[in-house]
Amino acid sequence: MHTRAGSVTPEVQVATTGLIVRNARIHPTRGLPVDPSDVLVEGDRIAAIEPPGSSPAGDRLELDADGRLLSPPLVDPHVHLDAVLTVGEPRYNESGTLIEGIQTWAERKPLLTHEDVKSRARTAILWEIAQGTGLIRSHVDVCDPRLTALRALIELRDELRDLVEIQLIAFPQDGILSFPDGKELMREAMRLGCDVIGGIPHYEWTREDGVEEVHFLFDLARDTGAPIDLHCDETDDEQSRFLEVVAARTMRDGMGGRVVAGHTTAMGSYNDAYAFKLLQILKVAGVTIVANPLDNIVLQGRFDTYPKRRGMTRVKELDAAGVNVACGHDSIMDPWYPLGRGSMLDALSMLVHVSQMTGRSELFRAWEMVTMNPARAAEVEWGVAAGKPANFVIFDCVDEAEAIRLRPAARWVVRHGRLVAETEPARSVVHESGGAQPVTYRRDEERGGRAGPPSQANAGQDRATSGEGVER
Repeated sequence: MHTRAGSVTPEVQVATTGLIVRNARIHPTRGLPVDPSDVLVEGDRIAAIEPPGSSPAGDRLELDADGRLLSPPLVDPHVHLDAVLTVGEPRYNESGTLIEGIQTWAERKPLLTHEDVKSRARTAILWEIAQGTGLIRSHVDVCDPRLTALRALIELRDELRDLVEIQLIAFPQDGILSFPDGKELMREAMRLGCDVIGGIPHYEWTREDGVEEVHFLFDLARDTGAPIDLHCDETDDEQSRFLEVVAARTMRDGMGGRVVAGHTTAMGSYNDAYAFKLLQILKVAGVTIVANPLDNIVLQGRFDTYPKRRGMTRVKELDAAGVNVACGHDSIMDPWYPLGRGSMLDALSMLVHVSQMTGRSELFRAWEMVTMNPARAAEVEWGVAAGKPANFVIFDCVDEAEAIRLRPAARWVVRHGRLVAETEPARSVVHESGGAQPVTYRRDEERGGRAGPPSQANAGQDRATSGEGVER
């Protein structure tokens, strides 16, 4: 069935037998003048990346990138799909604090049903897919004897596997030792089909309990073969130091590259002597750190007057030290964060501002924190090259730095060689006395210079076409 490129219908999701993207700027560009290339897809793999016009389209679906950025899909390595879209239920978090968010969620949790969780999570997942996310790691609260949310999300994970890859983390929101039958609930969550082991040692009643929790997580990982992705030191308390325990156990168990620590906001309050010692330990251990700037910047520092702490881990210093760093969205309209739309570019924009990573090269490094770095931590093959899975996004921008600045539409989203989402870019004009003046939000538009692809003249006119030029 033929359809306009701007619509999203099952018919536009072509069979995995033919796709070619013309004139794309392939990641990583690093801000250099990269010549456009054609990307040839056969089945669910990238067959070749060639100079423009090298391959005839034949009967393939053809997308003209018109100089746009072609990137690996975005990755959301830290989100809570069981809680999305529950803001205001049963009440709003008026203090804006982490603790009131946890208390509000505890009131909402008994009201969870299978369909409630699936419906909300499905909506948020589609938001993320439409904006270019191809891999989602979601924490799921297992401090629930019914494990309602987990059962629903396991079902949804399997239903949506053709659209997005989802990994589920068994997350003990109320602690493992501090919650009745916490250890058994974690074991049951893994038996039911969780992909990853989560934790929250700083939320246990005592320091000793927190350390015991960390050891339990690693023992469970040894028994199940699963990786670990835990909340760690999500507090302003400079005495919260469970990350060192995680790093030490990672090294002793030989789990380098398979352990992720999320938040680690206490690192922003550590004294420098301890912090820089910890950076080196984390590098040697091979622990990935996930910052969640949208939540971290509003939940932390709430008890400060002035100066107020930024409430985020030391992203810039971790990256410079060679630690694998990623950026997560964390919350989407839930008791902890009333805003958000599932945009990893929104999260990344906040990260580069709060971490002061606005140097030219730093912006391109930051792009890796929502693409290659989190995929590596999730042990998933990622990247744009011949022979790799045909998973990529064409963004309505020139390069990665412009993507962070403009937070542009994900023009086309491809998974396993199939077009799974598309967005028509917005077109802005200002009506002057002399006529309509296009606005591109690029600095060259008033100077007569090259505005850079994609051209405003083509906005709204580009098409997904077959080799014969027929709209698909």
